[in-house]
Amino acid sequence: MADSGLSLVSVSAGYGETVALENVDLDILAGEAVSVIGRNGVGKSTLLMTIMGHTDLHSGSVYVNGKEITAAKPYQRVWNGLGLVPQERVIFPSLTVDENLAVAVRAGPWTSERVYSIFPQLDARRQHLGNQLSGGEQQMLAIGRALVGNPNVLLMDEPSEGLAPVIVEELQSVINLLREESSMTIVLVEQNSRVALEFSERCIVMNRGRIVRDGSSETLRQDQALLERLIGVDSSML
Repeated sequence: MADSGLSLVSVSAGYGETVALENVDLDILAGEAVSVIGRNGVGKSTLLMTIMGHTDLHSGSVYVNGKEITAAKPYQRVWNGLGLVPQERVIFPSLTVDENLAVAVRAGPWTSERVYSIFPQLDARRQHLGNQLSGGEQQMLAIGRALVGNPNVLLMDEPSEGLAPVIVEELQSVINLLREESSMTIVLVEQNSRVALEFSERCIVMNRGRIVRDGSSETLRQDQALLERLIGVDSSML
């Protein structure tokens, strides 16, 4: 586990007594990029929320960079190198773009200026309030805010959800840039199977709170029937 960026060992978790993840084992190498796909409601977001400490852990252990964080509070997990781009974006609506980034800054290579270099649209709207941004700009800001925290492990929950195709393509380029040019471990939960399978060589498929497949993205790209059987929908519609 010494070279692991993120590990879950026999993790079961949920909300109160409700179990949403069941006996999940997952080991991701430091610097590795992995995508997670599956139908709605199968536990993908709950997986990320459990890693961040936002669910009720029933059993198992969580490790980041070889250090156990099972009992750590969410803010302590951030200190230990986790960063999250939440599905709901959760930016501060009454703060400017500059201020939204400033509140999350921690020492490291990712600065506000570096975020602006990959998101020129944000650079042009530095003094706009969070609630004055478009959905795409809010997503860019959510990603930028996670980056300036300089995480070792970046968790991204449905970054393309609800966005126009042209914005999805722009975000996909940035996410691919992060994969190629950073040393971060990245876990991308994504409903859009095309984006997910293009992002990483390794893809995890979830169903009913369990990991039902962990393997090559290329295999799923080449076998649409297998993909549709695993995720339960026509992948051409995603």
